[in-house]
Amino acid sequence: MPKTLTEAQVRKYHRDGYVFPMRALTEAEAAEALRHVEDFERDQGLEAQAKLVFKAHLPFRWLSDLIRHPGILDAVEDVLGPNILCWGTSFFQKNAHDSRFVSWHQDSYYYGLDPSDTLTAWVALTPSNLESGCVRVLPGTQNGHRYVDFANEPDENNLLPRGQTIKGLDLSGAVPMVLRPGEFSMHHEALIHGSDPNRSDHRRVGISIHYIAPHVKRVKYNKDGVRPRAALVRGVDDHGHWEHEPRTAAEFDPAALASLDAMRAEFFSRNNEGAFFDKPVQH
Repeated sequence: MPKTLTEAQVRKYHRDGYVFPMRALTEAEAAEALRHVEDFERDQGLEAQAKLVFKAHLPFRWLSDLIRHPGILDAVEDVLGPNILCWGTSFFQKNAHDSRFVSWHQDSYYYGLDPSDTLTAWVALTPSNLESGCVRVLPGTQNGHRYVDFANEPDENNLLPRGQTIKGLDLSGAVPMVLRPGEFSMHHEALIHGSDPNRSDHRRVGISIHYIAPHVKRVKYNKDGVRPRAALVRGVDDHGHWEHEPRTAAEFDPAALASLDAMRAEFFSRNNEGAFFDKPVQH
């Protein structure tokens, strides 16, 4: 029996590739989380998403706690089972009246996991709706849509750095995943999704948290035989494909932030060489 989701919601996730909304934080807790983000931005003089990518949780205790939030993990367990790793987190944000967008894409194009079976929990810290440019999805496209017409079309307004774009889509069936602050959605990494510009008077800020079961391997990013790193957030890991990250105890760890800077630099270096994103992982 599911812990948080209904049996109908579990079926919907496996059929359509997504489910929403579920609540993790109260609106007051979401406002406090947003305060942490904006304090960091003021201190650094830039947007959170400019630095807090790949493993945004590592420098902060509050984010390290968020990826382990029981309200999120109970829903994730209903889909993935009792053993759960978090291998990545990133911020996505658009300011009020912001022309930036996220092109229609599949995360499986560049995650490099086998099987391509990541569950992304997208946690809203501000209202995420049609006006503010919420995530929209094409139901069922996680199944049988692995050989799509995919192009890289860089655009200064595209929040995806390479402009990963799926061509020729029928968007008439797109579903907006509308969330209030503190609510979250879940979607499969191969589900086709994107988001429009923010036409509202407020910021749209959310964090994406990427979960897998321990049997999933990383098949692209491994370097010199070193295991990739992930946080064991629930249960046990009886496969050993990932090195376990420690839980962040400090409210802010500048060394971990410097390590994110290094990850980002390496990512863009290898990305430009085509070493990471040469082709989609197919199954």
